[in-house]
Amino acid sequence: MTTVETLAADLQRDGFAFVPAEPMRALLERAGALDDLPAFSESWNSLALDTYMAAGARYRRRRHAVFSVTAGGAIARQPHQPHYQTLEYNPLHGGIARWFEPIAPEIGGGSTLQTIVRWCAQLFDRLEAAAPPEWRVEVHQFRIEARPEQAGQPTPEGMHRDGVDHVLVLLIHRQNILSGTTTIHGLDGATLGSFTLTTPLDAALVEDARVFHGVTPVAPFDPAAPAYRDVLVVTFKRTVAIQRNAKA
Repeated sequence: MTTVETLAADLQRDGFAFVPAEPMRALLERAGALDDLPAFSESWNSLALDTYMAAGARYRRRRHAVFSVTAGGAIARQPHQPHYQTLEYNPLHGGIARWFEPIAPEIGGGSTLQTIVRWCAQLFDRLEAAAPPEWRVEVHQFRIEARPEQAGQPTPEGMHRDGVDHVLVLLIHRQNILSGTTTIHGLDGATLGSFTLTTPLDAALVEDARVFHGVTPVAPFDPAAPAYRDVLVVTFKRTVAIQRNAKA
């Protein structure tokens, strides 16, 4: 049986983990309720177009929110703010403050997202050598659309790291798409593993400082029908590390 303890051990050993939907749901339900899961999933149908894509690409939709989690586990949504990555971590879209539409209040404060953030904190706290830190948490709703004339790229920047400490990628829905395989590479470039998120709540977990990750482009199975890949990405970064970098 997959538990928080066994999953933490897997991450400490390998730097990444794949969790199928059934055990992932069981893990989440031990951390809290998923009462609004249908509405949570449905909210991907109202994502806004990402207008920051390079070369004018228009196949990605998203919403964004920032939370804090205290060492005691209290979760608080922060004022809406931009998503920023340095060019070191995102040479394609980094170096600018990107303002995305906020995650809807009822979704950000709903039971499902709160449970996901709480569960992540419980897991990631176990990976800290010292006492549990305070966390800055960024939550991204992504929809990658695929068309016959243009494949959708979940990671257009290629194999990358996000510049955080821990990452959860949770599949919400796949509609009429092929591929979308996640590949994990070591810092030396060696391939460490690959898997494809196919069932809602399939999850990938990544220790960002230790491995690179990327996802292959998605194409429509039926070119005449809508095709897209919906995921939730949650990143955790130690608040102390942010303060240290700001002073450097």
